[in-house]
Amino acid sequence: MTANGADAARRGRRRGELTVAAIARLAGVSAPTVSRVLNGRSGVAMETRRQVEALLREHGYRRPDSIAPSAAIEVVFYGLEGHLAIAIMRGVEQVVREHELAVGFTDVVGRAAAGRSWAEQLLARRPVGVIAVHSAFTMEQHALLAASRIPLVALDPTGEPQHTTPSVGAANWNGGVAATRHLLDLGHRRIAVISGPARYLCARARLEAARAVMDTTGVPLDERLVRTGRFFFEDGLELGRELLSLPDRPTAILCGDDLQALGVYEAARQLGLTIPDDLSVIGFDDMECTRWCGPPMTTVRQPFDEMGAAAARLVLSLAAGDAHEQARIELATTLVVRGSTAPPRKN
Repeated sequence: MTANGADAARRGRRRGELTVAAIARLAGVSAPTVSRVLNGRSGVAMETRRQVEALLREHGYRRPDSIAPSAAIEVVFYGLEGHLAIAIMRGVEQVVREHELAVGFTDVVGRAAAGRSWAEQLLARRPVGVIAVHSAFTMEQHALLAASRIPLVALDPTGEPQHTTPSVGAANWNGGVAATRHLLDLGHRRIAVISGPARYLCARARLEAARAVMDTTGVPLDERLVRTGRFFFEDGLELGRELLSLPDRPTAILCGDDLQALGVYEAARQLGLTIPDDLSVIGFDDMECTRWCGPPMTTVRQPFDEMGAAAARLVLSLAAGDAHEQARIELATTLVVRGSTAPPRKN
């Protein structure tokens, strides 16, 4: 064996057995226990698991390249919403099938076993990469996947992750600008906004876009016409009924998403108001059902298929060893004008 070959062999031993053994000594456990943590296997006490994970992060352990992953990309959802999940999975599938890979999915909600996070459960399946369709993952979970050489990409319509995970999203600010300008161009001045949860960057971006456009147009947003709710039909119904029961009700409502907008549709129906004659409504997302409601809904399209495809390409690039630290891919949103918006009725 050449000197270089001997050096490589020693490097291989240090990277494999010696590093795992060193972590085990520091944690005061056996090497097989460290291996169980790395592979997401059960049989490790929660406190021990956390101690080993902390040491793996601290020492920057990375699994040897010789351990091959399974031939699959895993898509992790935090609450499985049908319209969004199907579109994203369709986009992911279009990309990964060209690489002869399978696509799996996990819904984190209600799935975690005692003492094991969703990230730890993924380790046992060893996918080529993970696409997380939410921001509810921690730096610890991210580091655990990294230690096992499983790249992670965040695909998050609600905003950017709070750390350096490569991510894919949509231009929420631009979508809010386009929607607000559309209503102003139609002649609306008394415009209400039903925003999404304040903890979501996307909700804040859409609200602030509306506020900025109206300010620059000389028609400041009336803060009495701003409401905050969840991205649910029920919240759109309740908040829409509240806004439309005001003595000087709005002539148009910008909604945080299509489900809220559908709730506003129902609120208007219950109060005997007609869309768009008495009220213009704009949603956000462009769910398939927005084309079927009466009238078909004007909304801002988020390109979920394209977002899934972009996330798949990014995670496969990371798996191939390409460096994309702090990468952020933001895809354009598009205003889709249908029948739910019209000039305000003249009194």
